[in-house]
Amino acid sequence: MGSGGENDLGRKRVVAPAASKDELSGIGAPIVQPLLTARLSRVFNWLGGGIGPRLLAAVLLFSSLVTLTLTALQLYLDYNREVNVIETRLDEIGRSYLGSLGESLWSLDQNQLKLQLNGILRLPDISAVEIREIADRPNPIRIAVGESATRSALERDYPLTYVVAGTSRQIGVLQVRATLTEVYRQLVNRGLVILASQAAKTFLVSFFIIYMFYLLVTRHLVAIAGFVSKYNLVRPPPPLQLDRRPPRNPDELDKMIDAFNAMCASLQRAYGDLRQANTQLERDLVIRQRAEEDARQSEQRFRDYAETASDWFWETGPDHVFTYISDRANAFGIGGNYVIGRRRGDTAADRDSEPQKWLDHMALLDRHEPFRKFEYRGRDAAGRIRHVSVNGQPVFADDGRFLGYRGSATDLTEQHETEERLRQAQKMDAIGQLTGGVAHDFNNVLTVITGTIEILQEGLADKPQLAAIAQLIDDAATRGAEITSQLLTFARRQPLDPREIDVNGLVRETARLLKPILGEHINIETALAEDAWCAMADPSQLSSAIVNLAVNARDAMPGGGKLRLETGNLAFASIADSGDGEVRPGEFVMVAVTDTGHGIPAEIRDRVFEPFFTTKGIGHGTGLGLSMVFGFAKQTGGTVTIESEEGRGTVVRLFLPRSVGQAAVRAEPLQAPGPSRGHETILVVEDDPLVQGYVIAQLGSLGYRTLVAGDGAAALAFVDQGAKFDLLFTDMIMPGGMNGKELADTIRARRTGVKVLFTSGYTDNTLMHEGHLDPGVALLQKPYRKMELSQKLREVLGGPG
Repeated sequence: MGSGGENDLGRKRVVAPAASKDELSGIGAPIVQPLLTARLSRVFNWLGGGIGPRLLAAVLLFSSLVTLTLTALQLYLDYNREVNVIETRLDEIGRSYLGSLGESLWSLDQNQLKLQLNGILRLPDISAVEIREIADRPNPIRIAVGESATRSALERDYPLTYVVAGTSRQIGVLQVRATLTEVYRQLVNRGLVILASQAAKTFLVSFFIIYMFYLLVTRHLVAIAGFVSKYNLVRPPPPLQLDRRPPRNPDELDKMIDAFNAMCASLQRAYGDLRQANTQLERDLVIRQRAEEDARQSEQRFRDYAETASDWFWETGPDHVFTYISDRANAFGIGGNYVIGRRRGDTAADRDSEPQKWLDHMALLDRHEPFRKFEYRGRDAAGRIRHVSVNGQPVFADDGRFLGYRGSATDLTEQHETEERLRQAQKMDAIGQLTGGVAHDFNNVLTVITGTIEILQEGLADKPQLAAIAQLIDDAATRGAEITSQLLTFARRQPLDPREIDVNGLVRETARLLKPILGEHINIETALAEDAWCAMADPSQLSSAIVNLAVNARDAMPGGGKLRLETGNLAFASIADSGDGEVRPGEFVMVAVTDTGHGIPAEIRDRVFEPFFTTKGIGHGTGLGLSMVFGFAKQTGGTVTIESEEGRGTVVRLFLPRSVGQAAVRAEPLQAPGPSRGHETILVVEDDPLVQGYVIAQLGSLGYRTLVAGDGAAALAFVDQGAKFDLLFTDMIMPGGMNGKELADTIRARRTGVKVLFTSGYTDNTLMHEGHLDPGVALLQKPYRKMELSQKLREVLGGPG
């Protein structure tokens, strides 16, 4: 019995995939014939809108509910049948095994008991069998086989008896557990097969119903709609005929077409009567036109006043919906097509951020009270934010009925933008002051570190391990100097050395240097304008800006991509053309860096030029790259713009002022010579003891004699005492109320022609104007190395030592 039930279940859960596929192919083959391709295309277009999707959804939903209900019922009946088979098997176990088990248990034959229990366990669906002896003695017999922890199971206990002296006596209990796991698995498989087959049948039947509905009804409705939309009473078309085979008896569509053609004939007759009536009406309109002309002239006077005003005028109905707005509003992107039919709050951009202000304003409108200077932020038709100030006066009819509001509005966007630029300028100035203080002290420390590392590296040439550590310190100090320089560039406090440069040549050289930096997975291409002008800019800063933009582009293309360097010419006729209130109109050279990376999200696009703002992880960027580019462009007299779209890449454009010269002088690369030595006497003015000690040691190693002062007063004391020196080497920012520039001017007044070399980690605006060093000023930026110090000294002193 058990074997037969198992085979029966097996036959019920067998599915023939090949047969199923053949059946589906047989249904689908005639549908996708080439002759029906055009018609199916129209069906799919119909399914894209209209009643098609709703009809399909209704058919699918109803079919799915019926299928699920019938499947659940079928599975329930199958479950009861399978459970009955298992219970029958358990009854058979009770009839077949209890006698022999009772005899074996009475004989205490555990081996025989185990054999019999294993025999029961081998029956289908039996998961565990256990026998327990009932006896008043220690350690009664208890034998269990199989897995008794099955969750889904049927359990049955059978008493084991033995006849002793003619009396039946219970000597133990047989417990049998039958698992339902296989039953559930078969039910799941059977349910999946039923659902899959029913789903395929439902889809095909639904598609056939939709297709037939389209073929018999919908396409004719579309033809009727097209006929109606193009119907012209002046030139009436022929009667409507549908593209369909004539049935034996007219159906509903035929009756509708006959009625429709009859209606069109009636319309034609009515149109003839209407033309006659219009002739009479035209005579009557002449009188009315004269009255309307007077009203039009009155209205025109009002419009003239409205359109020549700097503000615009508006009207709303009793529901506060705009019914009129003067054409002047078009100049601000708030024309009638955008506003008419909407409420003021519908275009507001600050309704969620300032809910109380709008609640108070709407309450005032509901009270029908006048208002003045209600300011809010709204969006124009292009989605741009506009700042608007509104005045309004309620309007009432003669009977006191509220008719709406009339008023005027003023655009305050330019005023707000000017205020925002002022705030940004103040913010930039504050950042510049903070940067200057940090740079001055930090560059003093870096000057000592870089100088002493050079000395250590010379002494550790024969000790590779220690030399490697010294190199790490040197690299870290160099990185610190770069960060400080980037901060100064962003704050527009970095002294520039602008020259006439060939932008195309510099871009080519930079592109050649970028290949090893970006890696093989980045494809670099250039698109240089043949007639590109020369630019007036610092070439080293421009090259650094391009490298920074290229590195950012590489990070945006981790899987590889394309980097495009482009140049061109552009002229800004006005400040509005540049989009930057700080850029004067003029001619500019454009350098564009375009990548195919993941782009910049819109919510952070306005913050990318902020210092220390970065989307990279900790340790993967300082957030100063784009800030440096921004500061360099501004300090040079140009500007920078950025366009980006997520998934489409980014393009950054630098605009540099055009050089007034005709051609740029291209500097040839020079081989760096060794440190130049000298024998002159130098007056060193440095307030930082660490830097002072470093400078004295370096100058001494180069052969120079030194006089040392800690501030301007001590330096002037040397001058008053008649001390002889060949060059004044002074820091710019010092205590005592006198900076380096003032000290140099004072000494030059007492000793005409004295040579001066300034040094500073932050020069503010003492030695430079509009970001450029004053003519004739020699400056050595901190931190500097021994080579740079020796070369600058010889340059100022007038040649080789």
